[in-house]
Amino acid sequence: MTTPDAPPITIRRASEQDSVLLSDIGAETFSDAFGPQNAPQDMKLYMEKSFGPSIQAGELADPFTVFLVAEIEGEPVGYARLREGGLATVIVGYKPIEIVRFYARTHWIGRRVGAALMQASLKEAVARGCDAIWLDVWEKNDRAIAFYKKWGFAQVGTQPFRLGNDIQKDLLMARQVSIPGAA
Repeated sequence: MTTPDAPPITIRRASEQDSVLLSDIGAETFSDAFGPQNAPQDMKLYMEKSFGPSIQAGELADPFTVFLVAEIEGEPVGYARLREGGLATVIVGYKPIEIVRFYARTHWIGRRVGAALMQASLKEAVARGCDAIWLDVWEKNDRAIAFYKKWGFAQVGTQPFRLGNDIQKDLLMARQVSIPGAA
């Protein structure tokens, strides 16, 4: 996924040694994306529960989870966390996989990092034999919603999202995954 003047984006699977990296990128990108629109105390409460090396180490240890790290010339520029299954009852699929997190560092947004991560996420879904891929996205995150629509995701429902003490609304979006050889 490159343009003639852009360095190549490589995708690798995260290992247990990446817990600090994933924690740092997750906290940085979540704060950049949502901090300006939310109360500092709500952000602080959410961040404490969601990001930290021990939290990400636990996620890395989950056998149903995989982290895909995007790098450009060795610099980590984003990541996706995928987890098989999930609790969204409106997702139609025999074996769904969720995009739990999908982050690009602010400087790299709009520079094909998201496209490389999405392509790798879809490839991972196929490799795991999943037939549907889904995610939730804040209803006010217009840029992300447009990106997911471009990749064939459609809204299939809504669910509450707790950011600290603030209950917000997330859109549930899903799409089918094409499995080679499936009828």
